[in-house]
Amino acid sequence: MADKLRAQQELERLQSKYIGTGHPDTTSWEWKTNIHRDTSSSIIGHPPLLAYAALAQNEPIAKIRAETIRKMFQPVGPPPPREGEELPVLRTE
Repeated sequence: MADKLRAQQELERLQSKYIGTGHPDTTSWEWKTNIHRDTSSSIIGHPPLLAYAALAQNEPIAKIRAETIRKMFQPVGPPPPREGEELPVLRTE
């Protein structure tokens, strides 16, 4: 029983330390957003990965970096509405 309690305490410690590990109340949207942002930041932070993405897309590295940073704002779309909230109105300009 002590091992189970120790494992639970270790999990809670890791979840409080690293936001990407989630917690029992983490929604699917939050989880996907964390994964996409982690991947994008890894690509931006490792020049060989960024160069590979630029080569594969036949675009300049600076353009790929800027597009990847822009995608980090809402990588999986807007958050789903909470209970009792109205759907957000999207403007098309």
